[in-house]
Amino acid sequence: MTPAVARLLFFQLVLEPTLILGINLQHAIKNFEHIFIDFPRVEYSNNFQGYCNGIMGYVRGRMQRWDCPKIHYVVHVSFKSIQKYCKHTEDFCESYNQYCTLTKDSFPLTICQLIDKQPPTSCYYNTTLSNHQLYLLCSRQYDAEPIDIIGLF
Repeated sequence: MTPAVARLLFFQLVLEPTLILGINLQHAIKNFEHIFIDFPRVEYSNNFQGYCNGIMGYVRGRMQRWDCPKIHYVVHVSFKSIQKYCKHTEDFCESYNQYCTLTKDSFPLTICQLIDKQPPTSCYYNTTLSNHQLYLLCSRQYDAEPIDIIGLF
């Protein structure tokens, strides 16, 4: 095998999955601020029939999903207020294969929950305002960025 072929094979088998993983992780980091943070809170017109119906249309478009997520959390503080919790975490969430952390502070948020028993092409949500601590999924153990909200406490 020539050195050029060996290098090409190495790139395809070893580095390409790493590059793809890195691209997906960068996408998740960028998306976090756009789909989980709404600060200051946007007001939607009455045509949307509630805050969650408006924001979930945007979230589904941003995530490029045709289905209706059953639940989604939208936090009403600045990204920097949440970002600091992922800077150092000792917790590894095996079910997600990522590092995770629980915020020490509670944050104002909106919980958007899909209304049951509706046609499969419809996405209508109940809107609940609340304050909770967040379980965050982080991009790595140290100097990390939040990539998802996996629950509330």
